[in-house]
Amino acid sequence: MSVEIALRAARVRYGPLEALHGLDLPVPAGTVTVLLGRNGSGRTTALRALAGTVRLSAGRVVWRGTDVTRLPAHERARRGLCLVPDLEAVYANLTVAENLALSTPGAAPGAVTPPYPELLPLLSRTAGTLSGGERRMLALSRALLAVRARVVLVDEPSLGLAPPVAARTYRSLAALAVEGGAAVVLAEQRVPDGLPPGSLVYELRRGSLAFSGEPAELT
Repeated sequence: MSVEIALRAARVRYGPLEALHGLDLPVPAGTVTVLLGRNGSGRTTALRALAGTVRLSAGRVVWRGTDVTRLPAHERARRGLCLVPDLEAVYANLTVAENLALSTPGAAPGAVTPPYPELLPLLSRTAGTLSGGERRMLALSRALLAVRARVVLVDEPSLGLAPPVAARTYRSLAALAVEGGAAVVLAEQRVPDGLPPGSLVYELRRGSLAFSGEPAELT
């Protein structure tokens, strides 16, 4: 199981508060990795540190053996990293079709079929007028349509989704890892059902690693 991307002794500070305390977090390729923890545990900060949307105060981000700590977020995205945050994950002033087109470079608005059929009748609507669940499906479409993504980071995948849609979402994200070979990292408050074999769980508590292993070992 090869490591795709990793945090090495990573520390992140927000003013006087330290959110990550020297965190080591290896993320394998072709695997679903779950970052488990309560609010304030450091899950979201770990995702942002991998994506480059927050700076490390110490430590490194290593991607395929190369130190990318100083590489800005947009350059990481160009190299195949996709981040789906829990909030403000869509362009509210653009239509659903325009948001989908941004997920597929070179595609014209209306030419991209959404991975969620529920979005088909909403293509002409502006994203800011959608419900919370509809916005979440639109945001997740960015990851599911990223054909060349090597690292997919999703904060709270099932936020606002009905249970059947959430179950379908987890199957689709698992396919990115199992079939597409991507390193898929999910920030969760509990271990989701239906994880593929070989999935990993890292439990964070107050910015430090409290557990690492397979989901069955945690339960």
